[in-house]
Amino acid sequence: MSDHYDVAVVGGGLLGCLTAWMAARDGARVLLVDKDQVNQHASGQNAGSLHFQLEYRMVESGEEAARVAAEAMPLHLDAAAMWARMEDEIGEPFGVRQTGGLMVAENADQVGMLEFKAELERSWGLDVRTLDRSELDVVAPYLSPAIVAANLSPLEGKADARIAAPAVARAAVAAGATVRTRSQLVGAHRVPAGWDLSLQETSATGEEGTHTVRAAAVVLAAGVWTTELGRVFDADLPTVPLALTMTVTSKVPRFIPHLVQHAGARLSLKQSLDSTVLIGGGWPARLMRDADGTPAFDRKHQLIPQSIAGNARAAVKTIPALDRIPAVRSWVGTTTVAPDQLPLVGAVKGAPGVFVATGGSAFTLGPSFARVLTALISGHSSDVDLAPYDPARFAERSA
Repeated sequence: MSDHYDVAVVGGGLLGCLTAWMAARDGARVLLVDKDQVNQHASGQNAGSLHFQLEYRMVESGEEAARVAAEAMPLHLDAAAMWARMEDEIGEPFGVRQTGGLMVAENADQVGMLEFKAELERSWGLDVRTLDRSELDVVAPYLSPAIVAANLSPLEGKADARIAAPAVARAAVAAGATVRTRSQLVGAHRVPAGWDLSLQETSATGEEGTHTVRAAAVVLAAGVWTTELGRVFDADLPTVPLALTMTVTSKVPRFIPHLVQHAGARLSLKQSLDSTVLIGGGWPARLMRDADGTPAFDRKHQLIPQSIAGNARAAVKTIPALDRIPAVRSWVGTTTVAPDQLPLVGAVKGAPGVFVATGGSAFTLGPSFARVLTALISGHSSDVDLAPYDPARFAERSA
C-alpha cells in the first residue's frame, strides 16, 4: 500500500464532489471514489430543484410532522446562501437561478396549511410570505384560476443537475484532489492512523483488481448506498430508498420563472434554462429488488404508467398551458430519506474518523452538508447544531 490521504470521500455525486473540493481547497490530501462515474446516479438524474420551503412530503402528514421536518431549516438557510455564490467560487456556470419558488393551494384547507407552514418557516428565519389570488395574477399569471393562494420564497430556484457535479469535480481536481472512478469500497480496517480501505477497481477493459489506500478520515456521501456502506464499518445507518418519476417536455418559450410545488398534491416543476419543463414531485416508480428483497440499485428501475399520468394531471391542473406541450421523456431517479424525514449528518458512531451525510433533499442541501462535513473532518465543531441529524439517533431510540 502506497496511497495515503487525509480524507477519502465515497460517492461521486454533487455532495461527494463538493466535500472533496472544500477539503482539498483547505489543503487536505483528498481521494474521491465512485463505484461508477461522477454524477452517474441520483445527482445527475434528479430535476435540480432548490427547495428551501418545506416540501409536500414534509407536511402531508400534519403539523407535528412539519415541525419535525422544520428542524432541518438551518441546513436549508445555509444551503440557500451557498448556492447563491457557488458558481463564482467554482468558476464555472451550472445553471443556478434563484428566481423564487411557489407552493400553491386550491382550497381553504390547503391555504390554512400554507399559513401554518409560513409561520413555522419564518420562525426559523426563512423569507416566505403568503400571496392571495390578486397578487398571483401579477406574480404568476400562468397559474390556473383554481389556484387561490401560494407561499412565495424568493430564495428558491434550480440548478442544472447534469453539469453541476462534474463542474465541482473539476474544481476539486484543480485544488489537488484525486478522483478514482469504477472504484468500489468493499472493505475497511481500522489502523492507528485512520482506515485502510479496500477498493475493488474495474479497468476500462473490464479487468478487476483490489487496491488498498489509507485515509485518516472517511466521508460516506453515496446516497442510496449509505446503509450498505455503513455495514462496511459495522455501523447501522438506516435509510429508506425511493424510486421516483420525472418527466421532461419539449422546448417552449419561457413562461414559468418559478419553482412550483403544490400544497395538496405531489408536484414540483420548473422551466429549465434550455426552455424544457421538468416535472416531478414524488410520484413513485418501481424500485427493483433482488430475490431476497434487497434493493438492487444497479438495476434499471421501472416506470409506473399511473404515476406518469398522475404527475401529468397534477401539472396541467396547476398550469393549464402544459396541456399543449408534448412530453419528451420520463425516467426514474432514486433518492433516500431517513425514517423520520430528517437528514443523517455527522460522525458515525463506533467508527472513529468516519462521517456521513444523506437524506431528504440531498441535492438542495449538498452545499451545507459538505460544509459541515469539511469542518468535522478538520476537527472543528460545526456552526450548525447537528444534534437533530445525529446518525446514531435511531439506535439510541431503540435502546
